[in-house]
Amino acid sequence: MGDAHRVGVVGLGVISRAYLDTLAGHPAVSITAVADLDASRSAAVAARLPGVRALSVAELLSSPDVDTVLNLTVPGAHAEIALGAVEAGKNVYGEKPLTAELPDARALLAAARQAGVGVGCAPDTVLGTGIQTARAAVAEGRIGRPLFASAVMVTPGHERWHPHPDFYYTVGGGPLYDMGPYYLASLVHLLGPVRAVTGAASRLRTERVIGSGPRTGERIPVEVDSHVTGVLEHAGGVLTTLTTSFDGTATTASPIEVHGETGTLSVPDPNHFEGEVRHFALGGDTWRALPPSAGYVGGTRGVGLLDFLAADAQRAPRASGELALHVLETMDALLRSAAEGRRVELTTSVEVPPPVPLTPAEGWRS
Repeated sequence: MGDAHRVGVVGLGVISRAYLDTLAGHPAVSITAVADLDASRSAAVAARLPGVRALSVAELLSSPDVDTVLNLTVPGAHAEIALGAVEAGKNVYGEKPLTAELPDARALLAAARQAGVGVGCAPDTVLGTGIQTARAAVAEGRIGRPLFASAVMVTPGHERWHPHPDFYYTVGGGPLYDMGPYYLASLVHLLGPVRAVTGAASRLRTERVIGSGPRTGERIPVEVDSHVTGVLEHAGGVLTTLTTSFDGTATTASPIEVHGETGTLSVPDPNHFEGEVRHFALGGDTWRALPPSAGYVGGTRGVGLLDFLAADAQRAPRASGELALHVLETMDALLRSAAEGRRVELTTSVEVPPPVPLTPAEGWRS
């Protein structure tokens, strides 16, 4: 990667800790500045990181010491910060979703192309050994021709553990926009882009109760659908049934299953980098675990940014803005389909990202 790439971090909430653990001290990255709406928070983070300045958001976006902005703000602020970075001539890599609203995402990528800068976006968990080993198994023909798949995410809601869960229940949140990107990005890696969707959704509770932290017992409004389900039509003809819910208690369903003519794959939770991939062959008698054969070993949040910075003319970034836009349009189409009671065709597509070869931790950490 050459000289250490200078990164400024905007948004220092819960997820920032995982990113900083990965990036601080990495030889390919120099964190030069941090910013947060809470100035005391940015000052505290800067004090722990040698050579890092605590700036205002505007100062960081205009700083000549920042090449790429790592955007870890809440979804409602993703577009404003990302566009600000692009307008300042900087690359931007952000947390999912790319933006809270689809038109903003289209505008962001158009502005980035005009400015000649790059856009990347989480999730990068799909680059770990879990999803990448499953992808390799599909590519190797272990299940024959894929026919259909299922993806299931069920929780009782993040207000049970997050001390400030409000944004999970506003535009850009909900189970689909919060957790859906993990599943949809994985499905694109496994089965290719989506060409059309049919969705249904519900919102049976108008408020939630915070279960931890200083606001325990406080009620917050629910402004988005809390249960979204639908069918995805992949470009190659595979059908995936998707369920994302903040209304359930638990499930025994595999996070993702891919069914083919000669077998089935049980794919681990795409919210994690690792996990056991299991294979059941047609005519077999049991599930068999597949050893890790692809992906960033020991991956942690931020490996997608490292992958983004390492991309060049020979290899596109795997956690790209184009993939994030396609995922966002898929989610938007599911909600439109649910609201309008009709099948919705997508206007975007995306090249399936390059697979990740099995890369030991020392290979990407150094």
